[in-house]
Amino acid sequence: MAALPNCPQCGYEYTYEDGGLFICPACSHEWTPTAATGTNERKLVKDANGNQLSDGDTVTIIKDLKVKGSSSVLKIGTKAKNIRLVDGDHDIDCKIEGFGAMKLKSEFVKKG
Repeated sequence: MAALPNCPQCGYEYTYEDGGLFICPACSHEWTPTAATGTNERKLVKDANGNQLSDGDTVTIIKDLKVKGSSSVLKIGTKAKNIRLVDGDHDIDCKIEGFGAMKLKSEFVKKG
C-alpha cells in the first residue's frame, strides 16, 4: 500500500482516498493527486480590496446582488462563512444563511 500524502492545508497525516480525491478527515479539505505534487497550480484569488482569499475564510458582500432565478437580493453586509475557492467565472462557493448554496465572484466581496 502506497503512503498517502499529509493534508496540504492542516498537515494531518491520516488522509484517505475517495475516488480521484484525497480527503482530510480533520479539516475536510479535498484535493486531487496532481495538486498534492504541486503540478496543478491554483490561481491567486483576491477580494475587492486586493486581499488574498483562501478556503475557509469569511467574506462580506460589498454590493447588492440579484440572485439569478429568484426575486431575492443579497444585501450589502451579508456574510458568507467558510468559503471554498473554485476555478471558473464565479470563483467562490459558499453557503449563505437564508439563501443556501451560492457561487460568488471575488470582485463583489471583501475579506472579514
